[in-house]
Amino acid sequence: MHGAYILFDIGGTKMRFTSSFDGKTFGEPKIIPTPKDFEDGMEIFCASARELSRGKKISAVAGGVAGTLDRARAVLVNSPNISGWVKKPLKEKLERDLGAPVYIENDTAVVGLGEAAVGAGKGFGIVVYVTVSTGVGGARIVGGKIDKSVFGFEAGHQIIDFHDSSGRLEGYISGAALERRSGKKPREITDEKIWDEEAQILAVGLHNSIAHWSPDIVVLGGSMVVKRPGISVDRVREYLQKIKTAYPEFPEIREATLGDVGGLWGALSFLNQRI
Repeated sequence: MHGAYILFDIGGTKMRFTSSFDGKTFGEPKIIPTPKDFEDGMEIFCASARELSRGKKISAVAGGVAGTLDRARAVLVNSPNISGWVKKPLKEKLERDLGAPVYIENDTAVVGLGEAAVGAGKGFGIVVYVTVSTGVGGARIVGGKIDKSVFGFEAGHQIIDFHDSSGRLEGYISGAALERRSGKKPREITDEKIWDEEAQILAVGLHNSIAHWSPDIVVLGGSMVVKRPGISVDRVREYLQKIKTAYPEFPEIREATLGDVGGLWGALSFLNQRI
């Protein structure tokens, strides 16, 4: 392997960067607040990439970004948390400024790939990853690769209340939704009844995703799941078992294991599939 590979994970609030020189491991991530302005973001991105390359030529760049990408995976077409990046030449600018090929996917899909490659979903053929954080996202990983799609996956936008067209899963169980309803930050909520209701609603959403995607395993991640107080994976399993299904059984449900570096492990796997 020659030169440096740059891995990134751009979320709505934080950006993580690291480098790999052997294609198998990566160094301590550099964590920076995500700028709202696109040009500021690109300046920080490129400066971080050059720093992490340690003077070596950058051979390729790969990672995930928060939002919906176009068909070519080159431009963000929707991203509520970094709206200033929408419809900007993300891939084109990075390739021009860094002089290397750049591979971009949705951040949730890349984290899901990481969990499938080296995390809770390792060893399973079809992995569904669902994250519950500020928003709700999901992805399907098949045979160790992000499943093909036109515009990515939006599990959080499934409608679970047919009386209200805005009654989407994300509007019930995301951190932002819970804060709107309660007037408190999720970490401040200690009422177990509220968290139990969140688990019940998430089970309904997972039932739908399982019915559509038929996975071997579902991996649950995001701050609303892995931090405490939060949504109990055990309670989600219990509620899921109470829902009738057309399948002989439900898949295994596990909590994500990679934490904040799931997106970087996914970026490494994503990169290796393209070089």
